[in-house]
Amino acid sequence: MDVLGRRLCLHLESRYFIFLIALILHVTSSHGIGEIIYAVNCGGGAHVDVYGIHYQKDPLNIGVPSDHGKVLTIRRAPPPDQILYQTERYHTSNFAYSVPIRSDGDYVLVMKFSEVWFTEPNRKIFDVQMNDHIVVDHLDIFATVGLGVAHDEIIPFSVKNGILTVNKEASTFNGVLNIEFVKLMHDNPKVNAIYIMKGSVDDLPLLPPLQSMEHQHQYNEDDEEEEMMQQDSSSSRHQQSNQQKRRRPVSELKVSDPYASEDPSSMLLPVIIAVAAFVPIVFCLCRL
Repeated sequence: MDVLGRRLCLHLESRYFIFLIALILHVTSSHGIGEIIYAVNCGGGAHVDVYGIHYQKDPLNIGVPSDHGKVLTIRRAPPPDQILYQTERYHTSNFAYSVPIRSDGDYVLVMKFSEVWFTEPNRKIFDVQMNDHIVVDHLDIFATVGLGVAHDEIIPFSVKNGILTVNKEASTFNGVLNIEFVKLMHDNPKVNAIYIMKGSVDDLPLLPPLQSMEHQHQYNEDDEEEEMMQQDSSSSRHQQSNQQKRRRPVSELKVSDPYASEDPSSMLLPVIIAVAAFVPIVFCLCRL
């Protein structure tokens, strides 16, 4: 039995190992991404996301790092990656991240945003420039997705023979990509996280569609409201029942008479027995 048991255990372990390898390969092939050449969690610490992207701690000294977003649960973002949309860096003026690009090729810039402060549109609006090119014009995060919702701006670009090409515009490239957040008339520019991938947009992990998330959120709200109504109804019925019990008049409370159900003859039985026992005793005493 020991030999058979060991063989069975080895067989199961080998099958489990093969299954695990196949699962890893499937996940890798399903969510494979290009080469990440730069990633930073703006305003926060280092983080590895669900796709294996290693975000470095924010090295920037200009501006203000903030983790105010931690008071919110960010919709559309995977739970382990909430932090990428909860921390941010903002500044009262323009600020930029500089990234060296060492080889020619196709690239994608991904900038992550979430509005965690304003609850209406037209309160925070800013531009984003890549070197001399405006790549995001008048970004209003709340107007785009609302409060506490993840939003990614995806900018494909290419570098070839000293030329930067983005949005069908070209300029001389000196090997350094400047990602600048430009202050306009409405509040301060900000960013939550950045990464640059060598590859195409097809290689990117994308956020869930906003429309489906809104529907799911609405369903969740409806379920919560229905559950609360059921709880309120049940609580109301329980309270009414308790009130009826408390308000029952004293006259309605029947106190049973312990002797009401007694037969009168049964009450005389002990007396008869006592007399019957006493008579022979008296008779015997008289004969003495």
